[in-house]
Amino acid sequence: MSDLNTTANRFFSRREAMRPTFKTWAKHIGLLLITFCTVTIAGLLPPFGIVNDIFKDLNPQTWTEILYILPQLPLAYVSEIVRVAGLFFEGGEHFKYGLSFSLSLLFILTSHEMGHYIACRIYGVDATLPFFIPTPPLIGPAGTFGAFIKIVSPLPSRRATFDIGVAGPIAGFIALIPVALIGFFTFRQFGTVPLQNLPEGTLVLSDPLFFHFLAAVFGINLQIPMFSNPFYSAAWLGLLVTALNLIPSGQLDGGHAIYSVFGERVHYWTGRIAFVVMVVLAISGIYFYNSPSGILFAVLLGVMMRIRHPEPLDNAPLDPKRKIVAFLTLLIFILSFTPFPIQIR
Repeated sequence: MSDLNTTANRFFSRREAMRPTFKTWAKHIGLLLITFCTVTIAGLLPPFGIVNDIFKDLNPQTWTEILYILPQLPLAYVSEIVRVAGLFFEGGEHFKYGLSFSLSLLFILTSHEMGHYIACRIYGVDATLPFFIPTPPLIGPAGTFGAFIKIVSPLPSRRATFDIGVAGPIAGFIALIPVALIGFFTFRQFGTVPLQNLPEGTLVLSDPLFFHFLAAVFGINLQIPMFSNPFYSAAWLGLLVTALNLIPSGQLDGGHAIYSVFGERVHYWTGRIAFVVMVVLAISGIYFYNSPSGILFAVLLGVMMRIRHPEPLDNAPLDPKRKIVAFLTLLIFILSFTPFPIQIR
């Protein structure tokens, strides 16, 4: 009987999660500040920003000219980033635009990760503070590869696995709603030329279903190009991050949810089906829509598919109310997902 009591206590007792030290706080805040800088500068650059005259002095027309300027690229890159940073610090429109983009995007990403972190604290699961991943502007998407937390103790139950997994995308989706609303309130159309008639080589962001819903509410025609809008762009990226995380594979948030609702075997097969579907979308996107983004997503799912999901200590099935939340999370995925997010006209 004592062994049974010990096992039950192991399953169901609530323990206090580890608390970050001052050094840990300093490290994570430092990463956040660096990411804030890279995102702010990246927000001013294509495809999201208002500074379009980058590398204006480098315009190679032949392979010989391309080979000639290759050694110049590192210095040219640094010069352009310094120039754009200078425009930001001059204030005015660039200052307002850069801050609007970076603060909006980081608000969404922080809300997403803190949803996971707070859920871990509630269940006494040890987890790190959010790691923000800065990337050089232009090289990384929007100056960051996002953020993540690392769970460093066993998951106590399928219920805890589910709550921790879906808390992030739900919190992030709720956070991006006001950002998206501001974006549509400040939405300005650029002329009357449809997207189909844009010049060859123009980069176009495909709108997810949530944006089409807001466009119908605000009476906006998404088929006509708009002026760059920092809130719209930040919300678009937030939806992209939400959709990617909710794909039911590996240890993505959607993988945690599908494992919690249906168990290990279904989780195993959904990961492989998602990978095949993404490969088909990647090939279709390149062939029909000139959209290369699916390749990166397929590689991500290929990696996730090979990561085994940790087994929770208590494998009892979920209660009905969490299955309802699972359905609502599926709706969030449908509203956020677009098969070909980035297209080249």
